[in-house]
Amino acid sequence: MFGPAGRWNNNEGSTNVSESDSEDETKLPLNQFYPYIRCGLCCGFLIDATTITECLHTFCKSCIVRHFFHSNRCPTCTIVVHQTQPLYNIRPDRQLQDIVYKMVPFLEGLERQQICSFYKERGLPVPKPVVLSPQGPGVVKRQKRDSFPLSVFTIPPELDVSLLLEFVGAEEGICDFKPLERRYVRVSGEATVRHVELFIRKKMELTSTCQVDMVCGDHLLDHYQSLKDVQKSVGKEALQDGLLVLHFGLVLPSQS
Repeated sequence: MFGPAGRWNNNEGSTNVSESDSEDETKLPLNQFYPYIRCGLCCGFLIDATTITECLHTFCKSCIVRHFFHSNRCPTCTIVVHQTQPLYNIRPDRQLQDIVYKMVPFLEGLERQQICSFYKERGLPVPKPVVLSPQGPGVVKRQKRDSFPLSVFTIPPELDVSLLLEFVGAEEGICDFKPLERRYVRVSGEATVRHVELFIRKKMELTSTCQVDMVCGDHLLDHYQSLKDVQKSVGKEALQDGLLVLHFGLVLPSQS
């Protein structure tokens, strides 16, 4: 979309290209990208971009953490992120954050200054910045960052459940659905059978005209059971190589 010589001109709100670039190069106003690079909570450019895994909406890390102090729903689509621990279902989006910093060149430096001021005012050691090291004439590349956990918040071992979802078939008359490609899922034990059903519905693009019945061992599961309770009540017979095996099928709603 942008040539190698393109850069953001914050005064004009559009991209500048050098005279050597093609005259056909399109200048795009920065505000056209606001829906993708600004936080829906503070309306500022994303800082520490953090994405909700349930719906993929992204916010500043500090904004979404503060929001979850008083709500367990996504601020954009109002989906329930997690019944009790929504912070389990957010992840850092470093790729998007890098894009934001490239599109708004002054932002990373300004954020760094504010971080330094924050720590100095409190007499704390200032975290070291990412160092740029030369990799050849005129080329710089970010040094490898320290490995980060996959999650902003680590799930305690006692709440960590790995699922194997086994599809057993659909009742006659149900044919309009996609295959479930992701059968192995890692979730919090506080998640309920209903959460697993919503995951299956979304991935298989199911309509409201069919229902999902789930079985673990010989037990038909209630939607409001937590996976932790299911694993505890069914016992080792439900486990396969450490995975909690849930069999599910698609059926037509019973006519009352």
